[in-house]
Amino acid sequence: MWFVYLIQSKKDYTFYIGYTDDMRRRLKEHNEGRTKSIKHKVPFVLKYCEIYCNKTVARKRELELKNNSFKKKELLDRIKHAAIV
Repeated sequence: MWFVYLIQSKKDYTFYIGYTDDMRRRLKEHNEGRTKSIKHKVPFVLKYCEIYCNKTVARKRELELKNNSFKKKELLDRIKHAAIV
């Protein structure tokens, strides 16, 4: 299984999107500061996750969310409204 995930920094509330085959390990790595580009933003909390059977499809979805501001905004709005309900 492959996961596309969205985590949020508890420090500055910014989001990070990624993909992995082991969600628990990856979140732990983020919170240990082992991701160079965002290590200054620890700690993180998992806000959203999608599950895929195929690595290629998961990677395409990750890139779609990272590169398409409309898709990213759509996802963030959906998460925000889900938290309110």
